[in-house]
Amino acid sequence: MSQPPPPPNQPPQQPGFGPPQEPSEPQTPASPAPATPPTPPAQPPQQPPAGPDLNKAPQPQPGYGYPQAPGTPPPAAPPTPPQGPGYGYPQQQQPPAGYGYPAQQPPGYGYPAQQPGPYGQPGPYGQPQQPGPYGQQPPYGYAQPTVPMQAQAGQPGGGRKVNAQVAIIVSAVVAIALIVGGGVWYATSSGKDDDKQTTAEGGDTKGGEGDGKEGGSGDGGATTGEAEEKAPAATGSKVLFQVPSPKVPKGVTTISIAGSWLTDSVYAKSGLSEITGYDRKSGTKKWTLDLPGPVCAATPHVTDDNKTAIVHKPAMPSKTDPQACTEVAVVDLAAGSKVWTKTAKSGTMPVSFNNVTIGGGTVAAGSTSGGAAWDLATGDERWAPKTSDSCYDAGYGGGAKLVAVRKCGSYDQRQLHIQNVDPKTGDVLAEYKMDEGIEYAAVVSTDPLVVAADVGDSAGDGSGISDFFSIDNKTGKLRARLSAPGDEFAARCDAIYKVENCTGVTVGNDRLYIATEEHDSGGDSYSQTNEVVAFDLATGKQTGQRADAGENYEIFPLRMDGPDVIAYKRPPYDKGGQVVSIDGESFKETILMENPSTEAVRDVESRMSPDYSEIQFGQGGLYMSSVYASDFTSREKEYSVIAFGTE
Repeated sequence: MSQPPPPPNQPPQQPGFGPPQEPSEPQTPASPAPATPPTPPAQPPQQPPAGPDLNKAPQPQPGYGYPQAPGTPPPAAPPTPPQGPGYGYPQQQQPPAGYGYPAQQPPGYGYPAQQPGPYGQPGPYGQPQQPGPYGQQPPYGYAQPTVPMQAQAGQPGGGRKVNAQVAIIVSAVVAIALIVGGGVWYATSSGKDDDKQTTAEGGDTKGGEGDGKEGGSGDGGATTGEAEEKAPAATGSKVLFQVPSPKVPKGVTTISIAGSWLTDSVYAKSGLSEITGYDRKSGTKKWTLDLPGPVCAATPHVTDDNKTAIVHKPAMPSKTDPQACTEVAVVDLAAGSKVWTKTAKSGTMPVSFNNVTIGGGTVAAGSTSGGAAWDLATGDERWAPKTSDSCYDAGYGGGAKLVAVRKCGSYDQRQLHIQNVDPKTGDVLAEYKMDEGIEYAAVVSTDPLVVAADVGDSAGDGSGISDFFSIDNKTGKLRARLSAPGDEFAARCDAIYKVENCTGVTVGNDRLYIATEEHDSGGDSYSQTNEVVAFDLATGKQTGQRADAGENYEIFPLRMDGPDVIAYKRPPYDKGGQVVSIDGESFKETILMENPSTEAVRDVESRMSPDYSEIQFGQGGLYMSSVYASDFTSREKEYSVIAFGTE
């Protein structure tokens, strides 16, 4: 018996993080209407609300809600984002969204493109943005849902809070706007002389002294070994190299360039239809692996022998043929070669996969047609999508273990099963069944097992998270539930498609480390800040530990380094970013890197938002990259990668 198809208004199958990916079959687009640019206010901002109570006990849990009723269109009005330059700049009436970005709502997680944002508004640093493509067809034949009306700022109460799915849909429009904003990078730069402003010769390399505290690489889950990252004698960094943003084919709006990996000698990054390995320090190309089509999804996991896994298209997409994400491949990052490529079928149809991971010597890929798995070394099939029951594996989390997010039941009676599975057979070793009404869940860590979900659509900010669930890997029993309201905490997960793609959160020491939302830093100034705080995974309560970002910085945990946390600090408008190590016990911060403060360098760094970019740090190197390339360009100098180093 074949797998039942998704309901009419269920999101299309695609691997989206940031701007949307195309579905396997084109849809008929609706005609968008131009948006009217708002007039930015001139007066100083109102004082933003104070931050969360960082030492409080978990709040009473919200009730488990129900999935959105399909077929209910929201009011058709495009969002009106506030104006403002980078984080820490003299503020407008409302605090800007993002740190150094054109002030906009952050993009969503893989939903279809919405009506274009208010192109034509003034861009960052006084540069006008390119007029928007009103009247153009959306990328890859997507239909454009209507955009819901946003609640006016400053209205407490005033009606039902925008639910998470609607917020995701609203924010998807800004994905394209952010890409358009990329078109004003280096608006005042031209020629070789200006290039020097963003290279080792031109950067501000002065920085503070480290105190010798070690940091290091961890697996993001269970804490093992000692910290490895060490603070250099001088923490000031220089730009090691940059990679220009690739040009997309004519007639194609956006293409995924997701995927970046770090080995001892290579930084590897996906391009339009290839993966390139760069020397970590010089940026010299060491190898290029040509692919027939773009990379749709990539696991961040790299094995000890430098293998990773991707999903890619069998050919380059076009306006009339978007192509499906059917090819699963293992890549050798040391040799720059493919180990194998496989596909799977559900019935007679090839499966288009949304996500891929590695765990226990197995490559596993999930989709709305079910999951499939192959032996990492040989490519031999371990299991294929099942078509005989009412459940399917939507995705997998990898690393130390292999965890499946299995969806069961009909759309209006969905139940998620979180399963610790045997990587070789797919047999369920332990299972936790979430309450009905939770449509999506993301795997934050597989050991210890931590899952994030938006319960009852209560997050309200498109983050995909209202609660974390700490689960016993051996018994499948719930250890603790951690309340993380969307208005207090800044973590985000793409639980819809890329099941293990979360930012602003990491797990180690049997604790969850999470960034808080930005808030008033206190005093008479209008400065903003945030913190990283810790939750105990056994009790669900905050530990009282707190690492402050500092005035006009915003801090994001990236990964574990043994017992310590590696975090990135997004800077004010007039400084460079920082990488710090946070001691797992004392929470003492040690600066590992401080980036140049020259304007040209800041312009590129500011566009690599931790929420919507890929950030790798290791051995004194910081590598920041985009996940999409676009044809919305108005300037010559755009970069998909910028790399910093202290050595």
